Amino acid sequence: MSDRPDVAHQRPDGVSDATVEALGKVSEALEAIEIARGHLYTFHRLSGTADLTLGEGVAQLRDAGHGDLADVLERELVGRNVLDGRWTFQVMEEYDDGYYADFKRLEKHARDALVEGKRHLYEAEMKEDRRTHGLPDHTARPGVTPGEA
Repeated sequence: MSDRPDVAHQRPDGVSDATVEALGKVSEALEAIEIARGHLYTFHRLSGTADLTLGEGVAQLRDAGHGDLADVLERELVGRNVLDGRWTFQVMEEYDDGYYADFKRLEKHARDALVEGKRHLYEAEMKEDRRTHGLPDHTARPGVTPGEA
């Protein structure tokens, strides 16, 4: 097995450096969207946790004899929408089904149209440029012994 990138990470014939670089930027943008989506899920989880924890605090206020204050907090905050008409799960669904799905679909469309759908070509070529050929821990892919032809 030669110490070269697998076919999935080799540039198709005739594809320019500019195209690989441009698709690398599109991929970089998708990575940022994935991180943003993760933060949105963090927002979802933390908002849900806050609502449940607030419910516990309201019950404790009531048990401590502060029923009027507990009633205000329960009425005004417990179970409240975080955005107009939406709990966070609805925000997530709208994001996932809209912007996120479109971004993923169009990023794939660009790769399909220009580089046979291959992913991470820019990074694969950067790896080839930066790794020290012939050394362990610098192989092009798993299962290759340095120096194999």
